Amino acid sequence: MASSADSPLAGHLGHLSPEQETKFSEFKLACTKEDLYAPGKTRQSLDEAALLRFLRARRFEVPDALHMIRETEAWRTANKLEELYDTLDVSAYEDARRVYHQWTGRRDLLGRPVYVYEISHLKNNMSAFEQSSKILPSNPSSGDAATKPIPGKLRVLFGLYENMAEFVLPLCTAVKSRPDPETPITSTAHIVDVSGVGLMGFWNLKNHMQAASTLASAHYPETLDRVYILGAPSFFPTVWGWIKRWFDPGTTSKIHVLSQTEVAPTLRAFMDPKDLPKKYGGELEWEYGMLPNLDGEILKAVSGLKTGDEWVKGPLRWVQDQDGSGKAKVIAKGIIDGKSRNEEVGVYEP
Repeated sequence: MASSADSPLAGHLGHLSPEQETKFSEFKLACTKEDLYAPGKTRQSLDEAALLRFLRARRFEVPDALHMIRETEAWRTANKLEELYDTLDVSAYEDARRVYHQWTGRRDLLGRPVYVYEISHLKNNMSAFEQSSKILPSNPSSGDAATKPIPGKLRVLFGLYENMAEFVLPLCTAVKSRPDPETPITSTAHIVDVSGVGLMGFWNLKNHMQAASTLASAHYPETLDRVYILGAPSFFPTVWGWIKRWFDPGTTSKIHVLSQTEVAPTLRAFMDPKDLPKKYGGELEWEYGMLPNLDGEILKAVSGLKTGDEWVKGPLRWVQDQDGSGKAKVIAKGIIDGKSRNEEVGVYEP
C-alpha cells in the first residue's frame, strides 16, 4: 500500500506507489544481474530494505542508484570492510564509541534507534578524528572507489557505521510492538549536543565532520532520518553555513536546530520520555559514554541479550538463519587479547 508523499514511510517496503514498485523491480533485477544483490544471501545491510535506501537517495532514478551502489560495493571490497569489522580490536572499538555517536539502547515512537553525539568529547580527542578522516578516498567526488587498506585504529569509524547497519537496525526491526511492524527499520534519529564547543573548536573539527558526513552520505544512504542539534551558540549560523555544503537539500531538511526552550517539548514529541535521557528533558538514566540501556521490548524480542553494564562490547552482527524460519542470532565479533571472537550472545525467534 502506497503512503502519501509526506509520510515518514513513503518509499519504504510496503509503502511504495505503483511507479515506485516498478522502479524497485527494475533496480533489483539490475543489481542481481551485476551480482550486487542475491535475495536472502546478502548481508543485513544489503537486503531489499537496504536496496530501497539507494533508490530513495537517488529519487528512484534507477541508473543513478545503480551507480551509487556499484561505487559502494567497490569501496567495501577495496577496504575488505566485512573482514575489517569482524577483526576490529574490541578495546579500540570501545575507545572510538566513547567519542563518536552512541546508541542509547532506546528507540523513538516509530521504532527507530536514537543516537546521542556530544561534540565536545570529539573535540578533546583531536588525534583520533584526524586519523579517522584519512579513511575516506582522497577524492570522493572523482568516482574512484578504491582506497588504501585501513590500518589499526583508523578502522573504528567504519566499525560504528557497520554496527548500525549490521546490528542495530535489524535488531530494532525485530521488535514488532511498533507502528507498521512489517516495514523494516532502516534509519536512525540523532541528538547532537554542540554545547561547550567554541568557534575555533568547530573549525578544527570541520575537516573530520565533513569526511564523516561524506562517508555516511555516499555509502550508508538514507540511514539518517532526523537530527536535532542542541546547545547551539550564537555563532552557529557560521558553522551551519559549512554544514549545509556537505549535504544535499534532502538531508539538510532533516536537521533541526533547537533553542533551549524547544529541546524538551520537541524531543518528547518524537520519543517517549522514559526513553529520553534526563539531560534532555526525559526520564532515562543514561549519560554520554554509557553502554546501551535496552528498552523492555527489545529484551523481550531477543533472548540472552545483555544491557547496561553487562552489554557485550565491540562489534556485533545480526545473523539471519537461512532456513526461512525468520530466526536470527546475535554474534559478537572482534579481537580480544589477540584472539578472534565468534560468540553467540542473543537469539531471536519470531
